[in-house]
Amino acid sequence: MTTTLCAVGASSHHDMSWHSIDWGKAHRMVRRLQVRIAKAVSEGRWNKAKALQWLLTHSFYGKAVAVKRVTENRGKKTPGVDGETWNTPEQKAKAINSLKRRGYQPQPLRRVHIPKANGKLRPLGIPTLLDRAMQALHLFALQPIAETKADYNSYGFRPERACRDAAAQCFAALVSKNSAQWVLDADIAGCFDNISHDWLLANIPMDKSVLKKWLKSGFVEKGQWYPAQAGTPQGGIVSPTLANMVLDGMELELAKHFGAKTSAKRWKGKVNFIRYADDCVPRRRIGGRSPPCSYAA
Repeated sequence: MTTTLCAVGASSHHDMSWHSIDWGKAHRMVRRLQVRIAKAVSEGRWNKAKALQWLLTHSFYGKAVAVKRVTENRGKKTPGVDGETWNTPEQKAKAINSLKRRGYQPQPLRRVHIPKANGKLRPLGIPTLLDRAMQALHLFALQPIAETKADYNSYGFRPERACRDAAAQCFAALVSKNSAQWVLDADIAGCFDNISHDWLLANIPMDKSVLKKWLKSGFVEKGQWYPAQAGTPQGGIVSPTLANMVLDGMELELAKHFGAKTSAKRWKGKVNFIRYADDCVPRRRIGGRSPPCSYAA
C-alpha cells in the first residue's frame, strides 16, 4: 500500500517546488513500476501490466521524471508550434501538473527538414514540449513491454544498446571459417512514414486514446496544416520504440523458416539476422566455396 501511494503521488505533491523533488526517489519509483510491468508481461499477466501502466502514467513521479527528461536533453531549447520552452523551475513544476489524460489534445508537429548523408533531406516533426513530456511519460510505461518482447538481435534505439553492439554481433557472425557466406544489407524505404495507423492502434499495448491523438495530430509546414494518414513522425520521443515494435518478430519468422532458436545468442539453422532500427543484415550459410561478399555496418 505504501509503495502504491508513493508511486501515484498524493495531493501534497501538487504544490511541491521543482528543486524540492527527491529525484533519486522519483527515478527509483519509475524504475520499480517498469520492472513490475516487465515481470507481468513475461508471466503473461497482461491485465496486471495494463493496470501498472495506468498507475505509472498517472503517477506524480512519472510525470516529474518525464518533464525532467525533456527539459534536460539536447532539444530542450527547440520549441514546437506553440513557441514555448520550459526554462525556469516554476515553469517545470507547473508542467508536471499539466500532464493529464483528461482533456489532453496534442498540437500538430512543426515540420523541418534536415540534410542526410546522401544529400537528400529528411523530414523531422518537432512536438511541443507538452507533447514531448506526454510521450516520455507514456514511453516509460511502454518500454518495459517493448524490451520484454523485442527481437534479441535488435540494437537500434534501445536502452543499453548501440550501433557498436550491432557491429560486434556482425563480426561474431562473420569471423569464423564456418560463418555466413552471403550478406544482404536491407533498409526499409520510408519505414517511419509508412507504418499503418490501424496496425499500431490494434497492436501497441498502451493507452489507445492517447496514441490515436498523437498519430492523427498532423504537422504544420510553412503555416499550412497537413493531416497524417500513416506513419509515426521522426522527431517524437516515442516514435523509435513504436517502429521497433512494428518490426519485432522478423527474427522469429526467420527461425520458423530456416531453423529453430537454440539459445538467446545462436541459431540452429542457415541464417543469422541483425537489425538496427529499420536497417537489417541477414546472413546465409550455403555449401561449397565462399563467394566474395561485402559488408556495410
